[in-house]
Amino acid sequence: MLGVDDGKPDASSPGAESANDDDRDNAGEAASTAGLASADSSAKDSVPDSVVEDSSISRGEPGFLLGSSGAGCDVAIAGNTGHSRGNQRTSEKKVLRENTAASNEPFEFTSRRSTVYGTRGMVASSQPLATQAGLDILKQGGNAADAAIAVAACLNVTVPSATGLGGDCFALFYSAKDRSVRGINGSGRSPAALTLDLARSRCGKISGELPPTSALSVTIPGAAAGWVDTVETFGSGKLSMQDILRPAIELAEKGFPVATIASYMWQQNEEKLRATPEAAAELLVDGRAPREGEVFRNPELASVFKALAEHGKNGFYRGHVANAIVDVLQRNGGCMTLDDLARHHSAFVDPISIEYRGCRLYEIPPNGQGITALMALGILDELQKSGRIPDLDKLEHNADTYLHNIIESLRLAFADTKWFVADPDVTPVPVSGMLNRDYLAQRAALVSQDSANTNIMHGTPPGHSDTVYLSVVDGDGNACSFINSTFMPFGGLVPSGCGFSLQNRGCGFRLDAQHPNCVAPNKRPYHTIIPAMATVEERNEVICFGVMGGTMQPQGHVQVLVNMLQFGMSPQRALDQLRICLSVPDGAVFIEDGIAPETIEALRQRGHTIRKITGHDRNIFGRGQIIIARNDPRTGILVLASGSDPRGDGHAAGW
Repeated sequence: MLGVDDGKPDASSPGAESANDDDRDNAGEAASTAGLASADSSAKDSVPDSVVEDSSISRGEPGFLLGSSGAGCDVAIAGNTGHSRGNQRTSEKKVLRENTAASNEPFEFTSRRSTVYGTRGMVASSQPLATQAGLDILKQGGNAADAAIAVAACLNVTVPSATGLGGDCFALFYSAKDRSVRGINGSGRSPAALTLDLARSRCGKISGELPPTSALSVTIPGAAAGWVDTVETFGSGKLSMQDILRPAIELAEKGFPVATIASYMWQQNEEKLRATPEAAAELLVDGRAPREGEVFRNPELASVFKALAEHGKNGFYRGHVANAIVDVLQRNGGCMTLDDLARHHSAFVDPISIEYRGCRLYEIPPNGQGITALMALGILDELQKSGRIPDLDKLEHNADTYLHNIIESLRLAFADTKWFVADPDVTPVPVSGMLNRDYLAQRAALVSQDSANTNIMHGTPPGHSDTVYLSVVDGDGNACSFINSTFMPFGGLVPSGCGFSLQNRGCGFRLDAQHPNCVAPNKRPYHTIIPAMATVEERNEVICFGVMGGTMQPQGHVQVLVNMLQFGMSPQRALDQLRICLSVPDGAVFIEDGIAPETIEALRQRGHTIRKITGHDRNIFGRGQIIIARNDPRTGILVLASGSDPRGDGHAAGW
């Protein structure tokens, strides 16, 4: 199986000789109760919004470190966030650094999680309770699509900063029966009344982007329709929406203990939630964020789930919920109407794809940014085929030459996609030209092996952060790659009595009349959320995967896929590796703490602006989930192998 190792710890990893599964699973929780913190303060304010928008990251004081302990298990350190334990932080930080200094080489995210295997179904998400709910749906006879929506709903309950019915969703579904990949674009449009003149007038500016705090930045939430359409189009037909949403309804009504990272994100956004009475009443506890391990209930959200389960899309886009959405937006200067909500519909799309090293990678077409990953892989492929660089697996992984070419390929891809990607129903997007092999070869020729190209402009193709990601494969081999987001943490506003926040995805619109992504009525904005699916025909494998996190998403797709395809890594090990993230606004390169100092210096010598990221800010490198499905060559039995990103609270589970 592609990238599936023997499940044993990498011998080169710190503490590879020890750590049992219980230690691995509990290390983060146990360490976090100590209230320790470690961070590079110089990185605190260096992360631009475009990178972190889908990562539920605030620029508060970093207080989180994942590293390998001497015992061979990851230590998740949740820091003091200003509420308690202030006197012990300095001394404990010193002890922490002394105790972990020797174990930080090579400093992968050696979570000591093994790759998880199963034969009858697999779910991987960023929250264990949500993962379990998806597995329960599979056991009840549901398929991958049914389980994906159950997981998405539970994530709305347990990680409300990042996702929910107030946001959008994208899905890729692989049908094992006909070996096809189909997609749903569940993103919402701008209101019919939102013209450029209106946006400029109410925002008080004539260029740049819509302000994220403006009610005009709230586009129609597409997730509710996307959930229903996913079940109705790709579901098993054996389970109703009531069955599928029941686990989320129970979590919301009875309550759940808040996980470590979810609690941190919640606390970082307390002031934002206190600013409006609806958010303060429904998403805070006595005016504060729930603490780690504290039980939180959301009966208002449970009532919305019940309406959606009973009445389908009309339970959301008409009636009480629709009225509440329009009311809160219009009271705050928005222009969305009940007619805007009633007209909303998902788009069923044919995925776009590219062949890379015997693997075909599928992405949702624009208005999503998935084409960025395809272009970057195509440029990397041209660099290797032309002999300008050796095959990547001949280079040292995460060393300077390897990273330089990853960075430059992504830089070229983003130069095009940040200009051309928009709503194709309003503005033509030259997708085929952007993926044309001759064009990709021309772009690859711009990569210098001696220096960073920091002044790249978009080319001329022929013919012209908060988010959750989850992966599900069922026992028949069907796969659903699903992503859901409210854009920035807790999005925009909270409609009264609904228990969820509305996305502010519209702040991706431009106020520049000549820009393809200029604000206009009934238009979908540039979208960062992208699920991925890949097939390897030679081995009849399907890779259902994704990495959430703003503009990190296509960058994560590239890095994780290369880890598996060219370095033979298992799903878990591919996610454990340290990452880089290109800052799209200024071209700086964020380097995850632990990458060798000599590599950083060599990249600087080539002209890259490097910023080392530590602490909680490391979430900008995304949180991924991977499931690989393949029939065992000897017995023919379906084997599922999965990994879950150690940067998150979640895990993979199979049966």
